[in-house]
Amino acid sequence: MTDKPLATEQGWWWPVALDTDLGAEPLAVQLMGQALVLWRDGQGAPVLMTDRCPHRGAQLSLGQVHDGVLQCPYHGWRFNAEGRCVGIPAQPSFVPPATHTACRHGARSEHGLIWASLGDAVHEPPALRGLPSRRLIYGPFDVHTSAPRAVENFLDTAHFAYVHRGWLGEASHPEVPPYDVTTTADGRPVIEQYKAWQPRASASSPGGDWVDYRYEVLSPYSALLTKRAEGGGPQDSYVAWACPTTEESCRLWFAQYTSDDQSSDDELRDFQVTIFSQDQPILESQQPRRLPISGGELMGSADRLSVAYRRYLQRCGIAYGVC
Repeated sequence: MTDKPLATEQGWWWPVALDTDLGAEPLAVQLMGQALVLWRDGQGAPVLMTDRCPHRGAQLSLGQVHDGVLQCPYHGWRFNAEGRCVGIPAQPSFVPPATHTACRHGARSEHGLIWASLGDAVHEPPALRGLPSRRLIYGPFDVHTSAPRAVENFLDTAHFAYVHRGWLGEASHPEVPPYDVTTTADGRPVIEQYKAWQPRASASSPGGDWVDYRYEVLSPYSALLTKRAEGGGPQDSYVAWACPTTEESCRLWFAQYTSDDQSSDDELRDFQVTIFSQDQPILESQQPRRLPISGGELMGSADRLSVAYRRYLQRCGIAYGVC
C-alpha cells in the first residue's frame, strides 16, 4: 500500500485545521503522509503548500508571513499565494523566473474548518443543510487508527451498551432492533429510522428509553447523525469529519448542531470529550488499523450499516487507509 494518495483520494476535500486556528503565523498540518503548511494571504484567504522550500528544503511552516507573502526561515525566499517566488533577499535586484515556485495545493473554508485538496478535487466538501444554527466544533482528536475505522465507529451503535455504558447505552439493553439501509442518489448509505436505547434519553424518561436516530454517510470519511426529539421537537445533529494523516492514523473533528439553549458550551463540550475518550482506546486497539473492506472480519445483522459503508468505499475506489 502506497503512502501517497491515489488519484481517487486526490479528488476529495479533506479537513486539516479549524478556521480559527489559522492566524497570522504559518501552521504545519499533515494529510495522507504529506507535510503541508497553511497560511493566510493579504486578503485573509487560506493558502496551502507543501511544507518544503524548493531552495534548500527547509520547512516553510517555520517561516513568517509578511505583507501577504510567506517567507522561508532559512534564506528568506518569499512566495506569494500562487506559490511563485517573488523575492530573494541575497539577490535584491534579481527577478525570480516562473520556475522558482513552491508546490501549492487547494484550500478553502467551509463549516468552520479549512479543507485541503491534493489534486483536482471533483467532489465538494459535504453539504450540510437544514441543521440548527448553534454549532460547536470539538477537536482535533489525534487517533492511531485509520480514518475509515474512525468513521465506521461513529456509524456503529452496537458498542454503546459497553463502551458508553451509562452515557449512550446500557448493558441491560444491548439489542439492536432491525433497520433498513437505503442509499442517496449518489450511492451514500442512509438509515432513515434507527432505534437505540439510551439511559439518558430525555428529561421525561429518567430510566432510559428508545431514541430515534437518522444516519447518513456524507463522504468516504465523514458522516452525519441526527437525534430526533420527542413529539417532533428540536433535533440535535452530530457530524464526524476524519482527516487521514497517514494510512494508520487520523485527525478527527466532531461538530454538534443543536437547538439546546440551556446547556453552556463548556457543558456540551465536556460531554463530547467524555464520549470520545471512551471510544479512543478501543479504536486504537483494533487490528488491523486499516479498515478491511475486502473481508477478514465477521459481520452480523446489526452491522448492516458497516457493511454498506465498506461497500460504498469500494465503489468510490478508496484505497488509502483500507486493506
